[in-house]
Formats: sequence, C-alpha cells, structure tokens
Amino acid sequence: MRDLQLNVRTAQWRLKSPFRISRGVKTHAETIIVELTDGTHVGRGECTPYARYGESVESVGGQIKDVQATPDCLANSNSLQNALPPGAARNALDCALLDLEAKASGVRTATRFGLQPIPVTTAYTLSLDSPEAMFEAARAAASRPLLKIKLGSGPEDEERLRSVRRGAPDSRLIVDANEGWSENDLDRNLAIAVACKVALIEQPLPADGDEVLERFSSPIPLCADESVHTREDLDRLARRYSVINVKLDKTGGLTEAMALISEARARDLTIMVGCMVASSLAMAPAVRAAQGAAFVDLDGPLLLAEDFEPALRFDGSLIDPPDPALWG
Repeated sequence: MRDLQLNVRTAQWRLKSPFRISRGVKTHAETIIVELTDGTHVGRGECTPYARYGESVESVGGQIKDVQATPDCLANSNSLQNALPPGAARNALDCALLDLEAKASGVRTATRFGLQPIPVTTAYTLSLDSPEAMFEAARAAASRPLLKIKLGSGPEDEERLRSVRRGAPDSRLIVDANEGWSENDLDRNLAIAVACKVALIEQPLPADGDEVLERFSSPIPLCADESVHTREDLDRLARRYSVINVKLDKTGGLTEAMALISEARARDLTIMVGCMVASSLAMAPAVRAAQGAAFVDLDGPLLLAEDFEPALRFDGSLIDPPDPALWG
C-alpha cells in the first residue's frame, strides 16, 4: 500500500453578507480541508460539518484523525466507503483521495466517471430576510437565470416570494423551505408558489414528517434535500419526491454521489446537485457530479468574501469545469 501522509486544517471563510435560513444565520463558513500526499503529489478535499446532521468541526475532525490512525482505510475509495459512514469527514477524504489518484495517474476524474465536462449554470441563493430586503436582493440578481430563495419562516413567506418575483420577473425560481413548512400550510404555500411560477420546491416538510407527501399530489416538483443522503434512502423517498438534491457532504464524497445519481436516474428521479456554503475546493468535485443535472446549486464561492486559490471560474452564473491545479 502507498505510504500516504494525511494533513488536516480548518478554514474560516468570511461571507459577503449574513446568510439566513429558517434554522439560523451565519456570517462565515467553517470548513475542514484535508490534504493527502504520496511525497510527490498532493490531493485535496474540503467539507462543511453541519449541525443539522449532528456534526461539528470537532466531531468531523475526530473522524478524520481516526483515519490517520488506521491508514489502511485510504488504500482506495472502496476501503474508505467501508471505513466511514456518509457525512462530511468521508467527503473530504474521498475527494482528496480522488484528487490524489488523478494527479498521480494523469487521468482526470471526469474520465474516471465517464463524463464529458462542460460548464454548468448554477442557481444564485437569496437568503431569508424581510420582504423588502429580498425584493432588493432579487432586483440586484435579476440578470441571473436561476435564483434560489430561502423561505420557511412563518406568515411572511407569501410576501417574500411575491417580492422576489417582482424583483426578478424573468428568472426561474427555486424555493427552499429547509423543513420550515407544515402539512397545514402546504396547500396554501404551493398555491402561492404556482402563482409566482416557481420551478421547484426543496424540502417543504421536516425530514421526519414527510411521509404525508405520499398522499399528496403537488402541482410543482418537490425535491428531497434533508431527507436524502445515500442510495439507501431511495426506496423510501421515490413515493414522496420527484427530484433529489445530491450534496457531497451528505453522501460522503463524490464516489457515493455518482452512485446515487446513477441509481436515482434509473428510477426516473430528476437530479439536483447542491452544496453547503464553502470554497471552490468543495465545489470542484460537485461540478463533476453536476454534469447533466437538471438543477445545479453550487454558488458557495459567490457568497464568500474570499475563496480558495486557485478558484473556480465563474462567468455570471456559469461555472467552468475545475482546472487541474484546483482539483481532479
């Protein structure tokens, strides 16, 4: 087995402005960056520990340190999948391992997964705020083809959504409720979403209470986010959602993400590829997964005041495939 050195560090990325969702607000993104080296090449990966899934920087860092003590886990991607559960720690390690293998072999990850990399168009996220502030944010971003709106915080949601539609009359809209709606207000919120020509609604109900969607016919496609992590969730969710949001921090890396996408497509589910707020290093492998996705939400670097170097190249909402110097 290769003699690999594993280095871990935390990074804090300042946001351009406070980012609010139904569960809280953040002013910076705290991530963990992993570097794997064989003495000649360096592979990198980045993850964002997420409290909603019981993760913290300390707990994820502890999982990674456990791998340092058992280096056989890094023999290949399969070994890593068996050694760690899905989540942020495995994501950073899986992406670092794939990056290292690409650099050592000269074979790009796109080739490994049978992809023809082309630019993808990302959504641009408007965080939860007052209707007036969201109108101004939408107006400033009205030239972007796809906007994602954070909702899920009570009776002002209707005014927020209508304000965004007024501010960006030509953009396609994704509504992300972040589990903030209830069964009682689902019909009303969906009617408003129809009136505002919303293209997709993410996770309207709490993940532990979305079984009611099996008896519900939505006029707008519903997308599982917090409810879906890996392929094991598909049997349960296919009766509730027509779209799944694939995030590498949930799947535990690109390896499982690609397997999840393949199996979901075999079940005629539509694919969205999303992200936590993080740098270009975290987005780069997700851009690979986003090839051919119907919806892409990889705007993390656009929300940051600073970014990893080298960074992804954005032309408005269009993301170029990552340069080899960045990842993969």
